[in-house]
Amino acid sequence: MAIIALRAWYIEQYEPIREVIKKPCDLRLSRNSLLKTGMRADFLNDRHKIENSTWFGCYLEGIRVEFYIEGSGFYVISNIDLLSQEIYFTKQENLSGLDPVIYYSPQTEYRIATDIITPILETTVAQLSARSRVPLTLEVASRPEKTPLRLSRSQLKNIRKSLLYIADATPVATVTEADKTSLLLSSNTCVEIGYAIESKDNGQILLLQKERSDLWGKSPFDVSAYKELIFKDESELEKTLPSLIETLLQRFAILIH
Repeated sequence: MAIIALRAWYIEQYEPIREVIKKPCDLRLSRNSLLKTGMRADFLNDRHKIENSTWFGCYLEGIRVEFYIEGSGFYVISNIDLLSQEIYFTKQENLSGLDPVIYYSPQTEYRIATDIITPILETTVAQLSARSRVPLTLEVASRPEKTPLRLSRSQLKNIRKSLLYIADATPVATVTEADKTSLLLSSNTCVEIGYAIESKDNGQILLLQKERSDLWGKSPFDVSAYKELIFKDESELEKTLPSLIETLLQRFAILIH
């Protein structure tokens, strides 16, 4: 029976998976068994090449070693037996499955905030992209003017696969009930924020809010677990937003200083 070799690439740092698979593979594997949470495989590479590889040195030092295995996804090495040429992998989510995109959900009800945030965000992403080893792009959520917003699967996928999700959480109205006044956010933005909270890590979400002296009330949501930037005016946002986004991108190690 012919052996079907699977290719595997060592994931040393964040890089879009479409770029990773363009490179020569680091391992050739013959799968023995596949479980929901792991995989056992024989490596087909020469043993001496394995011993001299960068990733094997990291493994010996106790450093987490991750691979992308074609057709199966991302795995971290649990154990290696060089004598029997077996490797045990554990299924793992990996940041390389994300696209180098910053996804932005604007609101359209309070244009003052939108007109401040959008150009500053566009400039910030362009400047950071110039310093990044992976080009960054800004994707702005669609806001049809004359038709109801319809969230597509591709839009939700883009939110889930983005490096960072940023939303304009500026309140657009208030509602009073039983002597309690609550601030209301844009309904479109709220839906997208909800999906981002469900599909992304806390450190990948940034909520922006412009202070409004004409609206009083309490926020209907507890967002203390997420990064939130409240600003008074354009000047304050220009000073604070670039450094905050840069901090959020540090986990991906893509910026060249």
